[in-house]
Amino acid sequence: MPSTTSVEASQEPDVSLSHGLKQRHLSMIALGGVIGAGLFVGSGAGIAAAGPSIVVAYVLSGLLVMLVMRMLGEMSAAYPSSGSFSAHAERAIGPWAGFTAGWSFWILLCTAVGLEGIGAAKIVTGWLPGTPEWAWVALFMVVFCATNLASVKNFGEFEFWFAALKVGAISLFLVLGVLAITGVLPGTDSPDASNLSDFLPNGSEGLVIGILASVFAYGGLETVTIAAAESENPVKGVASAVRTAMWRIALFYIGSMAVIVALVPWDSAAVVEKGPYVAALDSLGIPGAGRLMNVVVLVALLSAMNANIYGSSRIAYSLVARGQGPKALGRVSSGVPRIAVLVSCVFGFVCVLLSYWRPDDVFSWLLNMIGAVILVVWGFIAVSQLRLRGRLEREAPERLTVRMWAFPVLTWVAMAGMVAIFVLMAREADTRVQLYFTGGMTLFLAAVGYTWQRRRATAS
Repeated sequence: MPSTTSVEASQEPDVSLSHGLKQRHLSMIALGGVIGAGLFVGSGAGIAAAGPSIVVAYVLSGLLVMLVMRMLGEMSAAYPSSGSFSAHAERAIGPWAGFTAGWSFWILLCTAVGLEGIGAAKIVTGWLPGTPEWAWVALFMVVFCATNLASVKNFGEFEFWFAALKVGAISLFLVLGVLAITGVLPGTDSPDASNLSDFLPNGSEGLVIGILASVFAYGGLETVTIAAAESENPVKGVASAVRTAMWRIALFYIGSMAVIVALVPWDSAAVVEKGPYVAALDSLGIPGAGRLMNVVVLVALLSAMNANIYGSSRIAYSLVARGQGPKALGRVSSGVPRIAVLVSCVFGFVCVLLSYWRPDDVFSWLLNMIGAVILVVWGFIAVSQLRLRGRLEREAPERLTVRMWAFPVLTWVAMAGMVAIFVLMAREADTRVQLYFTGGMTLFLAAVGYTWQRRRATAS
């Protein structure tokens, strides 16, 4: 069994992977990665539940995410790895922890690929009625599977332009929103302050639902630390991405929520039916703006598909390279783990088929199973950073190019925040089910990982 008492614990060799991501790719992935489908689509349910207090919900969850990303950045800058938090968990806690964190995140990403494909297909069939949804999903899967099979540079180029469009769109949205709120935008009146008068329309319960919705909207930010391992300068790339996380979260997430609730009544049906961004633009009366935002939402979904295929294949590659999965998944050709890409795509497409064949049982069971995985991953990140920091300071202080703020106080604060979210999930009927299913999957993977660890220790 690899030693877990040294910062030099075993890690997969990333030398066989390509280093084709340029700094501009990584910078834009970091910038655009914060703008996901969860923000454009999922925030509507949070606004409907929390009303204007959704801004508070995003502030609270955003602070937690900043701490998590800072912890992850510290470890990833010290040890760039395609396994990211999974590799860090193995080094800090033990192989069973790396196994559990890695494979649970792989299942999450592959399922998300299927969900995003379905969401993107629904938008396109809305524009082209009569065309089959499954055909669009299949087309998207083929395109992005081929993109990821070719080279990491292709993934980087796709994400660069996807991210550029998302950043441009949401920046324009924020500018138009602020101009409308201040009454400067021609042809529009300053919105009525009554939109904000009922700040907690559904009381604390509504705020709780808003917090839970906002937490899961932040999922996917971890991809940049996975991608950093294949960049020209991994340490510099991670450090830059993490250091700019605070203003990106504050501007794109919290800023846009504030604009939306100021422009549109929180109980407007359009917020859920059309999506909050489309509803806000429609309220300004700008011709075609709502339809244009639908294009941006489609791009966000396709971007997420592309990023999740990439992330899932690299996590699988890292796990196999560390002896924690089928060896075939670790084969690399022209710098790309192509078998891992194909398997991840196949699993994603199976999720799509399950949504058609068994939407009421098997697919809903799968959705519940991944419901709280991101919180489990964040938990592993926090514990790993808490344990690794001391070792790094003793054995390799020169690797601490990114440091967690106010260590260890804020690490413990972040862990307390995660526990609080678990408690909140246990209070709500819908999220309680997710908690049980995710907990069951996590315990199963931990048991398998621990058994594997013991057998490997005995064999050695």
